[in-house]
Amino acid sequence: MKSIVLILLLLVPSLSACATHFYRIQEDVVTLVLRDPDARSVMLATSLDGFDLSPAVRGASGIWEVTLPLTKSFRYFYRVDGEIVVPDCPLKEDDDFGSQNCIFEPRL
Repeated sequence: MKSIVLILLLLVPSLSACATHFYRIQEDVVTLVLRDPDARSVMLATSLDGFDLSPAVRGASGIWEVTLPLTKSFRYFYRVDGEIVVPDCPLKEDDDFGSQNCIFEPRL
């Protein structure tokens, strides 16, 4: 019994701290979504505007969203509480600073 409780205590904090990332496409916009209930501030940087930081809007249960026009592919990453976050995404590329960016490719 003690080992089950210990395993649960070890797993639960790591599961709750994980950020989940996905996107939704609706007509001519894409909404990038980051689930991070512990975050106090989430910004999105994209190649669409020279990687200027755009604030994400916090929704229910720690869901952060940014909606962008669905015009062309772009590179992006998040800045969460001041730290750069490159979420799990299907397409990535190395950047010029020793890190990576996610790549969004619209379905044309």
